[in-house]
Amino acid sequence: MTKIIGHRGARGLAAENTIAGIDAALALGVDEIEIDVRVTKDGVPILMHDAALVLPGGENLRIADTDYKTLLATKPDLPTLDAIIRHINKQVPLMIEVKPHVATEPIIYNIKNLLEHGWKSQDFILGSKNQATLQSLHAGLPELPTTVIEAWSSLRAVLRARQLHTKRITMNQKFLWFGFIASMRRRGYNLYVYTLNNPGRAKRWAKYGLSGIITDRPDIFRPHPPR
Repeated sequence: MTKIIGHRGARGLAAENTIAGIDAALALGVDEIEIDVRVTKDGVPILMHDAALVLPGGENLRIADTDYKTLLATKPDLPTLDAIIRHINKQVPLMIEVKPHVATEPIIYNIKNLLEHGWKSQDFILGSKNQATLQSLHAGLPELPTTVIEAWSSLRAVLRARQLHTKRITMNQKFLWFGFIASMRRRGYNLYVYTLNNPGRAKRWAKYGLSGIITDRPDIFRPHPPR
């Protein structure tokens, strides 16, 4: 069965990368949740897609150059990675997309601490579009599963996956077609797609071996939440 993964929580239903978005995804019975992670100037891993927080007046606060307290004063619903992991509390695996060129040490430290306090390696999936970032995460947390996130090149995706000894690849849906999906399945890869909000396409691709979809709207794939 194709897995349903909430994109940035469930960004089509609630603010992305927030507790509200996470709760919306959980309520719909998703199989996994995907989030974006960056690290603040004072070494706090937070949920944030963009490199900067845009203020109402147009000023940009670069995440890497700003401390968490200052960012939180501007965006009160800005959660830390630690808070989100504890909030999910092992209900579903968390796919952590670490943005390119982000300092990985605080993320590794955070997850190692949780692994020492009841969390398991299967509670996480580490991913990045940047190979050096993903290799650094894998070196620090070799027991955690990884996924190569690739924007367009299937050849590069496979090369990266081989380097990391992973069979999980996540690719942009714009560059997929049924023949490629079937080929990847035959080669033993677990192929995931982002960001897909089309149930019909997902159903067709599932027939050829698609392992999972990352979607903004888990409600259109799981209209009847589990009781």
